[in-house]
Amino acid sequence: MGVKLTCLACGQGNRVPQERLNAGPKCGTCGAPLIKGSPVDIALDTLKRAERIDEIPFVVDFWASWCGPCRMMAPEFAKAAQALKGKARFAKLDTEAFPEAGARCGIRGIPQLIAFRGGRKIGRRTGAISSQDITDWVGAGAGAS
Repeated sequence: MGVKLTCLACGQGNRVPQERLNAGPKCGTCGAPLIKGSPVDIALDTLKRAERIDEIPFVVDFWASWCGPCRMMAPEFAKAAQALKGKARFAKLDTEAFPEAGARCGIRGIPQLIAFRGGRKIGRRTGAISSQDITDWVGAGAGAS
């Protein structure tokens, strides 16, 4: 058996053996890395698939380019992605490019982090936070929704 992950490049579902999560697994369809250790910019359709399929925490930063706190938190989010490589995946979704994502996910303020796993939301945080706070939050099961 393995862990299900969505390719953030092509949207294809993949199954990866648990012991290979840190070994640089690639998509069986397009060859893109499945776990990068850095946030990946995604579109709404990719979010929809990954939130349903991914079996490790999938943490999404909902942000906008005009948002000062979003820009301030971006390097912290990237540090957390590197620290949790193989344990969680990190993505960024631009709410300006995909405004329907805000309504769909109940976004009322940005930056907003939402963690998904196995078809459900497992946590949510609003506001700029440090990489340590992000890793603690994800490590603790993404807190309470």
